Amino acid sequence: MKRKPRIGIIGAGPGGLAAAMLLARRGLDVTMLERADREGGRNGWLKQSGYTFDIGPTFFMMPFVLEEIFEECGRRLSDCVDLRPLEPFYHLTHADGTVFTPSGVPERMREAIGRIHPPDAAGYDRYRPYHEAKTQAILPCLSQPYDRLYHVLKKPLLKAIPHLSLTRTVWEELGLFFADNRVKIGFTFQSKYLGMSPYACPGLFSILAYTEQKWGIFHPIGGCNALSLAMGKLARELGAAIHLNTDVKEIVIENRRARGVLLANGERADFDEIIMNADFAWGMRHLIPNALRRKYTDENLDRKRYSCSTFMMYLGVDRRYDHLAHHNIYISGDYRGNLEDIETRGHLSEDPSFYVQNASVTDASLAPAGHSTIYVLVPVPNGQKSLDWSTVKGPFRERILNKLRTRAGMADIENHIRFERVITPDDWQSDMRVGYGAVFNLGHNVTQMLMFRPHNRFEEFQNMWLVGGGTHPGSGLPTIYESGKITAAGICRKHGIPWKDSGRMP
Repeated sequence: MKRKPRIGIIGAGPGGLAAAMLLARRGLDVTMLERADREGGRNGWLKQSGYTFDIGPTFFMMPFVLEEIFEECGRRLSDCVDLRPLEPFYHLTHADGTVFTPSGVPERMREAIGRIHPPDAAGYDRYRPYHEAKTQAILPCLSQPYDRLYHVLKKPLLKAIPHLSLTRTVWEELGLFFADNRVKIGFTFQSKYLGMSPYACPGLFSILAYTEQKWGIFHPIGGCNALSLAMGKLARELGAAIHLNTDVKEIVIENRRARGVLLANGERADFDEIIMNADFAWGMRHLIPNALRRKYTDENLDRKRYSCSTFMMYLGVDRRYDHLAHHNIYISGDYRGNLEDIETRGHLSEDPSFYVQNASVTDASLAPAGHSTIYVLVPVPNGQKSLDWSTVKGPFRERILNKLRTRAGMADIENHIRFERVITPDDWQSDMRVGYGAVFNLGHNVTQMLMFRPHNRFEEFQNMWLVGGGTHPGSGLPTIYESGKITAAGICRKHGIPWKDSGRMP
């Protein structure tokens, strides 16, 4: 009887979990090795004193991607996770007090735009069909591998070329439809999901705002980490072994082939295929000796462009802030200058944009009765910039608390904090093993996309594969799930295991 291919997955983040589910479903021998005491990675959770926080992602979009993966594994996502649609999606507040409330209902979107700049409401009628066609053209390209040069000649990509907006940025693309900068920010700030400025982000990513409007934004009860918990549970039911508290020290490379892994406890485990679900930049530098790498040496990694980082505050408070929405975004008075501080100058802005999640207004399970979980995210320069966080952490915390008081209407916030944790770019790098603290991974500029991004079937070594935000198709939960699916399909095809792409897109 033919032995099942043995698959070793380093890390139990969302991409690795997606691959594990799909491979185990098809009968492969799957082992996940996760250094933490829980699955999820950055899509995990923080629990303390009765408060539960998502560590990273808080927006769940394009649910059909994960729904399809669950269906391929014989389950329904809705049976495993309680998803609550949010309407409106969020409150986006400008420095002048203007509030934009995007919606999945076109009539409400026109009204929201019209309240800010009435002439731009007509632009929305042109925006929708343009971006429907653009989205239908581009999304199929993101479910295809680009591991070989000839892959760029695949039919979906060739058909999508007229929609790629290669000569425009996201900001310029939205300028075709809207005149008021406040409206344009409402349709372009989503480039921050990729850790990029809309003034630099390639125009093809103007579809990000449209995917919100087309498929909605959801909150999984328990937080987005509930998705990882459900995936881990199903992976185990399908036969995958998930070893927690198991740290991988090195990927064993012999004759340019990945053969296995060395664990921190000195043991070696051999596999037929290795999937690296560690952060790409961190994993390259720490799991494979520099002398063995040709394309991704330490020096070459340093020259890559990376996303911004984030300054995080997780606050458990003993009161409610019901005047806040579930998702709240506050835009700097000097929006462009704030972005230049982050991406170019490497400074901490005096007036930064920031995001506040007040999930307790939707989900009572996250905090004790009458209490709230307040999640604060501030985009800041990544670790390539020379900021001394041991010095600036305290003053910057005070700056953000002042923003919560003056802009978010939380005047008494400090009197009600019962739990607090702060994460800086240094913490992302040292504790969460995120290369350069760049939480959205490699930048999504054109020269780091598709075939120019690290390949799912890793190009440096045979029998080695990648999943996660650092490989194709990129950052964000839906695309990370797609990376797991692309890698699982490649491994199955390599071993002669039938795989049929559904090509589904509602």
